[in-house]
Amino acid sequence: MLHGAIAASVTPLTSDGASPDEDAFGPILGFLAAGGIDGLLACGTTGEGILLSIEERKRATELFLAARPPGFAVAAHCGAQTTADTVALARHAAAAGVDAVAVIAPPYFVLDEPSLVEHFRSAADACAPLPFYVYEFAERSGYAIPVTAVEQLRDAAPNLAGLKVSDAPFERVEPYLLDGLDVFIGSEPLVLQGLERGAAGAVSGLAAAFPELIAALVHERSRDAHRTVIRIREVLDRVPFHAALKAILAERGLPVRADVRAPLRPLTREERSEAVGLLAAGTDPSAAGQAPQLP
Repeated sequence: MLHGAIAASVTPLTSDGASPDEDAFGPILGFLAAGGIDGLLACGTTGEGILLSIEERKRATELFLAARPPGFAVAAHCGAQTTADTVALARHAAAAGVDAVAVIAPPYFVLDEPSLVEHFRSAADACAPLPFYVYEFAERSGYAIPVTAVEQLRDAAPNLAGLKVSDAPFERVEPYLLDGLDVFIGSEPLVLQGLERGAAGAVSGLAAAFPELIAALVHERSRDAHRTVIRIREVLDRVPFHAALKAILAERGLPVRADVRAPLRPLTREERSEAVGLLAAGTDPSAAGQAPQLP
């Protein structure tokens, strides 16, 4: 089972985002573990998973698994456009040795409740008995997963362990806080409220570049960290998020290029300056309340 502070990791790519940069996976995982993070989610939204081929996603999962230290969880996001691809990814992830599988609702077509339940059941079966998590993010899938579909899935998939819910505001998160299911909050400004209402932790994109900050937010329930993630999100939500996280990682000494997979775009010079300007506040939990200066 997943617990605590989970980083939604970036996927390091070679020049122009052509392919996974295999030499960078180990350093990223070591960086996250050293920053107090409990595990990572591979190939999720922050990891550009939907833009990678099936084989690239499988390889990325294998590379993270090969580098993890004892006790560090690796979960794989296996959501894809088709049920067949989702099942193939979930089956591979389980065989490779991940600790959990998460699946988002397929984008583009707004699926009805029976279609969603069957899709998720197929994915859960493919990785059973590993813990399976439904990934709710209406802004990315294009529609919300009905709570009643999750309730039906509890009966259809014994390995359903919980959900990652990245919706906002909190009124859109609250219905998914179901008894007996672990919920991980995806929107960092909502983490403290979620924890207070019984959430199990966070799966955070900001943790990919600021693990210390998110560890303080989740493990210590730091109000200073809460204020800082709000301000950091204000900046990163107005620039290309994926490239910004990678630029910050490079500035922190990681062998990570800022390259992303098209149609995502790289940063302009001004955007890079905004992103790396967040480092002072984002890397010192003891000074987390010293919010970054916004341009």
